[in-house]
Order: sequence, then C-alpha cells, then structure tokens
Amino acid sequence: MNDRRPTLADVAHAAGVSTSTASVVFSGKVNVAEGTREKVLAAASELGYAGPDPRAASLRRGRSGIVAVVLGGHLRHAFLDPVTTAMMDGLTDALTEASAGLLLLRDDPDGEGAHPVTEAPVDAVVLIGCSARTREALEIVRGRGLPVVVIEGDAGRGPRITLDNREATAEVARHVLQLGHERVALVTLALDAERRRGLVTPEQIAAATVDVTVDRLAGAREVYPGAPAISAAGSLIDEGMIAGRELLSDPENRPTAVIAQSDLLAVGVIRAAEELGLRVPEDVSVAGFDGIAVDGLGDYRLTTAVQPAVRKGRAAGEQIVRMLDGEPGETVHLTCRFRPGSTTAAPHA
Repeated sequence: MNDRRPTLADVAHAAGVSTSTASVVFSGKVNVAEGTREKVLAAASELGYAGPDPRAASLRRGRSGIVAVVLGGHLRHAFLDPVTTAMMDGLTDALTEASAGLLLLRDDPDGEGAHPVTEAPVDAVVLIGCSARTREALEIVRGRGLPVVVIEGDAGRGPRITLDNREATAEVARHVLQLGHERVALVTLALDAERRRGLVTPEQIAAATVDVTVDRLAGAREVYPGAPAISAAGSLIDEGMIAGRELLSDPENRPTAVIAQSDLLAVGVIRAAEELGLRVPEDVSVAGFDGIAVDGLGDYRLTTAVQPAVRKGRAAGEQIVRMLDGEPGETVHLTCRFRPGSTTAAPHA
C-alpha cells in the first residue's frame, strides 16, 4: 500500500502542465487560462491533493506569517471592551496586505520564566500598553530583528501609536466647568498591574505604570486640581457601578459631576446613580471617554471624548507592514473629538 502524500509535482504531471504553472493555480496571484486551471484542480481532486503546505512557504520566506499582539490583563476582560475590539478590527484590516495572522498573548506582569513574546515564532509584535516585564522582554525581541509597535504605551524606543489622552480629557473637564460644576470627582482606569480599587493617592500616581490612566488623570486635574479620584480594576460597567456607589452614596459629600476615564465606567456610574434614586444629569452629571456604542444607556447620549479606536489599530498594522517591507517605522499621533451629550448639564440649584 502506498501511503505517500501526493505532491504538487504529481498534480502537474497528471494535468500535463509544468510544476510552476500548477503552483500559480494554487497561489491565485497570477491569472491563468480557465481551461488550465480546471485541469490542475481536477487532477488535484483526483489525487487527493489539498494544496501547498503553508509551513513550507514560511520556511522559504523565512517568516511565520504571524504577528503577536500582547494584551494586558485577562483576554476575556480585554474583549469585553469595545475599544479593544475596534482596535483589533483596524489592526487585522491593515495586516491583510501582509497576509498575516494574529497570535494573542497575555501580558502577565507577575508571570514567571520567560515572557511568551520572547519565544513565540512570529514576524512582528504589537503591544497594547506595555508593562515593565514586557519592556524588558522587548530587548530580546528586538535582538531578533523583529518589528515592534506599541499602542499607547512606553516601550523605550521604536514607533508608537499615541493618542491625545491628556488634552482630550481636559476638554471634557472644561465642558463640565463651563456648565458651572465645582464639586467634581474622577473615576480612573487601573493605575498598574495590581488593578487595585479605591481612592487614588499621590504615591500611587507616582508609582503608576499605565500611561493612559496617568495622562487622562492629569488632563482632568488641569481643570480640577483638587478633584478626588477613585481607581477601578478595569474598563467594565460593573467597575463603574462600584466606584459610583462609593462616590454618590453620601449626600453630604456627593459630587455634582463625575468624569470617568472610559464610557463603560461612565455607564456604571449612571447605573449607580439610578440605584440611589438620583437623576442624570439633574442631580449628577456624568461624562466618559471613548465614544463607543454602549448597551443599556436608554435614551441617554453620553458626553464623552470620541477616540479613533479603529484608526489606532490600523495605524499600528500599517507600521508593521512598512517595517516588514524594510522601511523604518514611524510614530503616529491621533486625536480625539469632544462630543457633548445629554448626561451633563448645569448643577441643580
């Protein structure tokens, strides 16, 4: 019994064409006569040939055809955030040109042993944020000559995709100030890998490792220097509810406005307010950041800073394609757009 797997050469011989012609039929990159194409595919079907092994092509090119994407925290939480999903859409769109697939890796700052990105068989790396552990691992990655692009984080050197987090948050805060609010509180994203909840202290800010959180906090405090801030464990509606209950439960110390660092957190604050019998925006104004479509807002239109999430991912992918083609990568700076909504108004007299 002959168990040898059929090869492309076998298909070419059976179809009466050259091996190079058969190869063109399967690659789809060059048009061939329809009759020739049908003969090759018929021979392949008869022989049970499924097509060239992509691993062999990878070996010839010296590439795996895979780009690693390193995400902070648990992947299940990352994909509950529509901003991450939109970024990934943009990234995959841009990488289509390079025919690259994605390998998702978790950035676990407390992980032991080698960081998975140092051993992954990939052609390039995209970081969404960057922990200290990943930053150290990047020296090994760059030593292999792999392109690295970081989205909103500090990877030490190389191209970055940045966003005007500080300026955009300051614009939201100025809107709240112009409405007449003086007692304002802030709800932040996680400050570091510990993802602790609670009142943000100067010591925590000094030791913070999440650039996005620090920049958005600085923007709000440009306008409200003394505004108290509570950190959430992540960009989740439930986290916003926890923070909102803490901020709004005491009538004596209740702020008239809350500025949250994400739309999901803002929705959680609104739900906490409604639980307490408060009206938005009559009793408390709430603003967010992201400009995403959020379920559960009802008739509300959230006041927020709209960020170009898809464009962020696409920009990272475009730089990866450039670098894989041998061109130098470039840092790309993107900006947000302020969008007033129905969740903010002048404080109730």
